[in-house]
Amino acid sequence: MADLATFAQVAQHQGFRQAARLSGQSASAMSEAVRRLEQQLGIRLLLRTTRSVTPTEAGALLLSRLRPALNEVAGALDVLNDLRDSPRGSLRLNVPVNAARFFLQPMVDQFLRAYPHIVVELVVDNNFVDIVASGCDAGIRYGERLEQDMIAIPIGPRTQRFAVAGAPSYLARRGVPTHPRDLLQHACLLGKFLSGAIPPWEFERDGQAINVAPGGPLIVTPTAADMAVSMAVAGHGLVYLFEEWLQPYIDAGQLQPVLQDWAKPFPGPFIYYPGRRHLPAPLRAFIDFVQANFAQPMV
Repeated sequence: MADLATFAQVAQHQGFRQAARLSGQSASAMSEAVRRLEQQLGIRLLLRTTRSVTPTEAGALLLSRLRPALNEVAGALDVLNDLRDSPRGSLRLNVPVNAARFFLQPMVDQFLRAYPHIVVELVVDNNFVDIVASGCDAGIRYGERLEQDMIAIPIGPRTQRFAVAGAPSYLARRGVPTHPRDLLQHACLLGKFLSGAIPPWEFERDGQAINVAPGGPLIVTPTAADMAVSMAVAGHGLVYLFEEWLQPYIDAGQLQPVLQDWAKPFPGPFIYYPGRRHLPAPLRAFIDFVQANFAQPMV
């Protein structure tokens, strides 16, 4: 059972060093446990390279059957947390880039001070994932991307907006757009999900909604959004991003906002998790802590 649990940890974290760091074991001991397990089963479970560790077909099959059982065991042991003065264990959250960059930082900072025996692991990923299959306790996403069978609780700002901005030099050269359709004649710095989808730029004013699919010289995935901002500051085009992301550059005069009266407000994110009879103590502690100390009203 110990070797099976070690294999699941290594496969989940895609590496011996990361799994060892989070589990408190040594990487060499974990490697030996997986080697021993493979020898006992007579089949290779992990493909090891100098850069990554990934499950083989047999390993993935074993992991898919093993993970629910290990979760049940972990849940049974987690009941003991209720008998402690302070819960302990690990909390693994799958979160989008903007959450990790902005509103989660003060939450995690104060939570770790309040619960020193809990280890928080953030998996930063803008793509929607199956949090159960990925081994996460909970995730943070927006309402339109939540599965119906998940429990969802508001977290972070309750209303957000995307802003469009460009460098003063770019706007002096290319002109200031006054309508979203004008963007089709501009160089726009675009974002793309790992799935390949490039989301449209969404606008709304006086009940009129307009989606625009502009073109431009740069396309980046969400984790490289800072690159798009830097290129906008350098005058290569217009950028469309969370308002709070662009605000420091606007305040510094490096970027100038446009189409502000077309900015479309949308509801803020939620922390979501599967409906379980027993909620893991670290996750329950985090949710209670956030609700008690960081609840934000709708604006």
